[in-house]
Amino acid sequence: MPVSRAKVIINPVAGGGSIRRQWPEIYTRLRDVGLSFDYEFTRGPGHAIEIAKQAADTGYRYLIAAGGDGTVNEVANGILRSTNSSDVTLGMISTGTAGSFARSLGIARDYTSVLAERKTLSIDVGVVECWSRRQRLQRFFVNEASVGFGAAIVNAWSRLPKLFGHSINHKLRTITGYSALVAHRNMWIRLYVGDKFENFHGCYVVVANGQYFAGGMQIAPHARLDDGLLNLVTVGDVSKSELLRIVPTVYDGSHLGHPEIRERKVTVIKIESDERLLVEADGEILGESPVSFSVMPSALTVVV
Repeated sequence: MPVSRAKVIINPVAGGGSIRRQWPEIYTRLRDVGLSFDYEFTRGPGHAIEIAKQAADTGYRYLIAAGGDGTVNEVANGILRSTNSSDVTLGMISTGTAGSFARSLGIARDYTSVLAERKTLSIDVGVVECWSRRQRLQRFFVNEASVGFGAAIVNAWSRLPKLFGHSINHKLRTITGYSALVAHRNMWIRLYVGDKFENFHGCYVVVANGQYFAGGMQIAPHARLDDGLLNLVTVGDVSKSELLRIVPTVYDGSHLGHPEIRERKVTVIKIESDERLLVEADGEILGESPVSFSVMPSALTVVV
């Protein structure tokens, strides 16, 4: 098998199943731009990690994730678990509901033409370690991770049916997000940043590699994918009504002017709580706290 051949890993339920319907057209467009590739559909959560690792281990040097942020995360995890990770490039065809990582990279949702050009960027990767089913879990993330209210919304989204198209899915997510807000309550969070410690009653904490979150919210406007750092955004003890007033400002990054919101550059973070604190990364629930985050500089090559 020639190393120049690509492997396309397709999540058939991404974007409400739209990619399965669009695949014949996408297949043709990839062929038309001169890309030589094989492809495989995933069969469920975690399968893209297995496919990507095996592909990287067996000689593929170009893997393309076709799906949403969760699919990109899984393919990236598969690449990074391979001993050949430094030689593998990640491309993507963003067809998910949010497409936050594609926004952070500054690329269009569908960019089949640039997949053949393979203009690349070496980006940092976040590492999260948390507890899942009484076992310690390690996972890589490319765009963002969070605990608290943000993770609670992702958890609520995970229960939504995935049979509808992008537009309906987006509306369902919006409604579910407001429902999660009604049920939410702030918690005491212990935060360790390097050798510093703080204990605060807050809403949520975001650890960002990229700027965007939840389909257009510029949660960490100063984050850069290639600066060797993570951006820590903490939202303090704000009320539900105040949080509703803050939400519109997140889309342009002006939320950082709020006295209860802080952004800073970090490399290592640890979070604890006496209460159950969910952890998500790239839009997927991973487990619970205590949780730690760190950064691997220039660990992944992506097509931009």
